[in-house]
Parts: sequence; structure tokens; C-alpha cells
Amino acid sequence: MQVQYKETNEAPVKWWAAQDARMRNIKNKSHWSGEVQLRVERMKVALGELYSGKIYEAYNVKRVSIKIDKPVVKDARWLRALEADWAQEGITKTQTPQGLLYRVA
Repeated sequence: MQVQYKETNEAPVKWWAAQDARMRNIKNKSHWSGEVQLRVERMKVALGELYSGKIYEAYNVKRVSIKIDKPVVKDARWLRALEADWAQEGITKTQTPQGLLYRVA
């Protein structure tokens, strides 16, 4: 899977950023089909088995992302296999200083 690197800054007030993300997720999640929501949940379970780190979902207007905060790989072999399949489906991976983003749709 091709990895993009993106330089982003951390939010100055973490609590406010978390509340803002939570409200946007609630608002935007209903716009996505049940199929996409199920795909995100399945990916979160798989990523939870392959990485240690906190996993978040982010439903935006145009795309859905899964963020892994401070990721540590548990099983690199299975991760490579899953990422190869996901790359064929059009899922991209972006690395930031805060963690990893998998963009689903």
C-alpha cells in the first residue's frame, strides 16, 4: 500500500478538538450508507488486532477515515496482506505526526 506523509499540527486545545470531531461524526454518519458504516466497523476491528493504539472513526461529508493514534504494529505480516487487499479497493493510508489515517471512501 502506498503511504502518503502529511505534516499537520496538533490542536492547541485537545478537549475542544475532540468535541468538535464527535459532533461532526454524529452529524455526518447518517449521510453514509449502512454498507460503508459496516465496512468501517470491520476495518476498525481488523486494525485493532494489528495495531496497538487508540482507534477513531471520522465521518466527513466527502470521505470516511479511520485514525490510529500512536500506532505500534503487532503483526506486520497480516498487516501487509490486509493493506494489499485494501489498496486494490481504493483505500489509502496517510501518515501524520499524530498517527495513521486509512481513508475508506
